[in-house]
Amino acid sequence: MTDLSRIQGPASAVTPTLEGRFYRPPLPDGYVLRPRLCEQLSAGLEGRLLLISAPAGFGKSSLAVEFCQSLPVHWQSLWLGLSSRDSDPGRFLERLLDGLQQYFPRLGAQALGLLKMRQRHQPFAFEEWLDGLLDELTVHLSPSAPLLLVLDDYHLAQGPVLDRCLQFFLNHLPDGLLVLVTSRQRPDWHLARLRLSRHLLELHEQDLRLTHEESLALLDRHSSSLRGEALDNLIRRSEGWVAGLRFWLLAVSEAGNEGDLPQGLHGGEGLIRDYLLEEVIDCLPPEVQGFLYDTAVQERFCSELCDAIREAHDSAEILRYLQSHQVFLVPLDEQGHWFRYHHLFSDLLRTRRSPNAMLSPASLHLRACRWFNAQGLLDEAVEQALRAGHLDVAANLVQNLSEEQLLAEQNVGMLLRWKMDLPDSLLISTPRLIVLYSWALGLACQLDAAEELSSHLSRFLPAPSATAQKSMLAQWLALSGIIARGRGNRELTQLYCREALESLPQKRYGQRLMCLSTLSNLAIVDADLWRARGLNRESLELAQRVGNPLFEALAHYDRARVLQARGETLRALDEVREGLQRLQGLAPQRLYAVRARLALHEGYLLVMRSQPEAGMLRLRAGVAEARACRDISVLIGHCVIANLEGRRGDFPKAFSELAEAERLMHIWDVPPIYYLAMITLVKCELWLAQGRTDLAEAWLTRLGQTYNGDQAAAAPEFHPQLPQHVELQQAALEAMRGQPEAARHRLETLARQSTENGRQMVAVMALTQQVPLLLDEGQAAVARAVFAQALQAACGGALQPFQRILDGYPDWTREQLNLAPNDLLKQSLCALLPPVAQRVSSETTHTCESLSGRELAVLQLIAQGFSNQEISNQLFISLHTVKTHASHINSKLGVERRTQAVARAQEMGLLG
Repeated sequence: MTDLSRIQGPASAVTPTLEGRFYRPPLPDGYVLRPRLCEQLSAGLEGRLLLISAPAGFGKSSLAVEFCQSLPVHWQSLWLGLSSRDSDPGRFLERLLDGLQQYFPRLGAQALGLLKMRQRHQPFAFEEWLDGLLDELTVHLSPSAPLLLVLDDYHLAQGPVLDRCLQFFLNHLPDGLLVLVTSRQRPDWHLARLRLSRHLLELHEQDLRLTHEESLALLDRHSSSLRGEALDNLIRRSEGWVAGLRFWLLAVSEAGNEGDLPQGLHGGEGLIRDYLLEEVIDCLPPEVQGFLYDTAVQERFCSELCDAIREAHDSAEILRYLQSHQVFLVPLDEQGHWFRYHHLFSDLLRTRRSPNAMLSPASLHLRACRWFNAQGLLDEAVEQALRAGHLDVAANLVQNLSEEQLLAEQNVGMLLRWKMDLPDSLLISTPRLIVLYSWALGLACQLDAAEELSSHLSRFLPAPSATAQKSMLAQWLALSGIIARGRGNRELTQLYCREALESLPQKRYGQRLMCLSTLSNLAIVDADLWRARGLNRESLELAQRVGNPLFEALAHYDRARVLQARGETLRALDEVREGLQRLQGLAPQRLYAVRARLALHEGYLLVMRSQPEAGMLRLRAGVAEARACRDISVLIGHCVIANLEGRRGDFPKAFSELAEAERLMHIWDVPPIYYLAMITLVKCELWLAQGRTDLAEAWLTRLGQTYNGDQAAAAPEFHPQLPQHVELQQAALEAMRGQPEAARHRLETLARQSTENGRQMVAVMALTQQVPLLLDEGQAAVARAVFAQALQAACGGALQPFQRILDGYPDWTREQLNLAPNDLLKQSLCALLPPVAQRVSSETTHTCESLSGRELAVLQLIAQGFSNQEISNQLFISLHTVKTHASHINSKLGVERRTQAVARAQEMGLLG
């Protein structure tokens, strides 16, 4: 077992000259000021110790210099740069006293004599010497002129005797003196008392990492040479390491022209390699270096894994040594169990094998494979077998993955990544591999590939027994049902899934749940919400019987989607959160498609509750996890986010979200039937908001022909009510084209049909879309009746469909809500209304009351110079309606022309 208790920290041969021993270095050229960190340090000025500890190259000394320069004017500072020679406490104390005498010339004359008389080989009573010096120093210090003592690079001098000496010094520090220490390793001091009394402030590696903005500022003008993904990758791989980005800048300065710029960071090349070798690795003991090289092949590791691949028992001790000496070790959990190396440090270790290495990387990966498999971490065991080049071992391990685990996690990205490394001959070598990969391809929406691979099951028929044959055929039926649903084939989906449910053995609960989920989704498409509800109940009961939280969460997700279709937004939100609650006990670092889907649906529901900011956060989280799982539910997130950005008027961002969704679908080889209609529908809504009616009309017509009528295709899985939403957009288009009667007729029909078949959410949208049309045509009585119907249909909690009425007709809406029952919906809508405007005069009061909300909106746009056609496009009303509003405005304001109306409105304070 390696004894590391006697090993000193990394040392350096660099020793400052005698003349410069109290010299505070200047900030380096191009230094990015870090006021956020100086502010944190300033919070410790009332304490005793400021400790900055981080690995080499994180800017500890530069931060200390910046902090000294930012000190309040009444503060003084003394800079003491340390070297390995200062590990002798006598020399250190002599230098310290010399420095203090610059401020207090008469300090310690007798103490200095005692130091000079001592013999280095003889013991010296440092505590007694320091006690006398500190008593004398107390007399000289003044609270009105406190002194900051900076001990820079303490790790170069650190040793057991000096640690004890400084411990005594800190414990008896007089008022008016504060110590700032920078070090690559944490000093071996007992700091609990200082921490408890709040006299200690610490900054660690995580604090010193450059933020994204600081990294951009450091790269400065050169960042423009790298754009988009290349720039993001450069910053990501640097992990906030200042030295890494500075070495990139040095490489840039050596490049002859912009075309020769280095496109990234790699720790095994050039200046970074030399720096890490000289400053870090070569300063470590040989046994620690060997540990680094042996474990560098792992993406993550713990002490037990390191012991297994090294066949040793001292890994935990070496990991503690690496942590205490700040050797680019990144913790991956709060318990300090799992770690990885900094990306650039890992690059160097992997490209520079130890000359004394006894095992090849393949052998190390194979040992890791055995360990992961023994721990039940099958996915990581497969990864290690593939890296070791043992494809047969990997294939055998994949066969240990149960269909239930695959269908529960649905992290198909992992399986498809393995598929790239496994030859086709292995994939079709056993029925189990065929079934597993057919499901993976089906879940990834690669329908043709899934169907082709599953056809190879026929090679294994007849099966050895009737039971095995029935099970294999049932699995084929279930998989075929999923493929048929993806292709939009209602009849085949119903046929295959029902037959699979009759044939599947009870132990194949994963496939049963997938069939139930698929049939539930199809029932929403067919407006059979009661059947969908029954299928959901059956799914949840089955998932609870088998005790699988992932399947329970999936059942809650399906239930939430049915509740949302029925207009029960609040209940759907509760259902989503119950599903997320079932996942609380799972490992947070693992990725789950169902968690991504729940997060996405929660974001959508929050948007429907008119909480766009909270919704956006959940949508972004869901998109990130869905993308990592290669789950096409990422499409929902991008579409809802694009819709949100469009409502904010940021159309470039909105179309960028849709473009990213399309890009992913192309990369993942997803058939257009899954995503094209959803993305096109959102584009149509954005085009209508921009007034690009020709584009919207052309594509809405095509969508209507595809998804409405006698020969209509089944709506896509992730938008089962797409045909109804096409109708909503068709009505908006007709209203903009000056066809309000056609729009109202379409919306009335849609609202009636949706109410009859239980699609209350669509009914709410159709009803609220009618209200502005009726008010613009002067049909106030009918508008009141429709608004009351909308309130009744929205009792489940949807608020967002009312937003256009709230914004365009606030006074009218307030009047209607005052007449409505005082329930939660009314209270929520009232909270969303804009506050009642201050009336500046009796004349203004009379006019504001006489002008409707829509007329005020038109007046605002007239004042901004919009033409009638532009106002029509902006407010989604016909050109005829705009002219009618303008005529009413002129009449009510007593003017004849637009310019007079604007001037009159400004006089009366109507335009703010």
